[in-house]
Amino acid sequence: MGGMQKLPHHYAACALSEPGEAITVSSPGLDALTTETPPEFGGPEGMWSPETLMMGAVANCFILTWRAIAAHNGVEWIDMRVDVTGELDRVERVTRFTQVVQKAYLVVPTGADRAKIGELLAKTETSCLVANSMNAEFVLETEITEA
Repeated sequence: MGGMQKLPHHYAACALSEPGEAITVSSPGLDALTTETPPEFGGPEGMWSPETLMMGAVANCFILTWRAIAAHNGVEWIDMRVDVTGELDRVERVTRFTQVVQKAYLVVPTGADRAKIGELLAKTETSCLVANSMNAEFVLETEITEA
């Protein structure tokens, strides 16, 4: 892993499909994903959709942002799980995510400074570039346990 490149950054992906077929999402040098319409819109069960990919991106970005903030602040941690649920609704004739709830479960060493860690988790939420790119209300719930 190298250092961060100067902004702006550019990211590319491609989606490919035929009528009635699943969609293949790819990006140069990465494994392809097969996606479909979500069940809520009449699609099949058991497939990634744009909606689930978006929630996955929020969860993924939260942990990557936490890693950077924890390292910068010298915070030791053991593991983190982030569960993300998004509510899709219609607002002024536009269907969009209106609320995203992030539940961060963090395991830290015994005796960790829980108040400082709580502040850094809140900073993580406001620093995530994926979340900051979405027009939705974000709610953060945290649970810190010691191991």
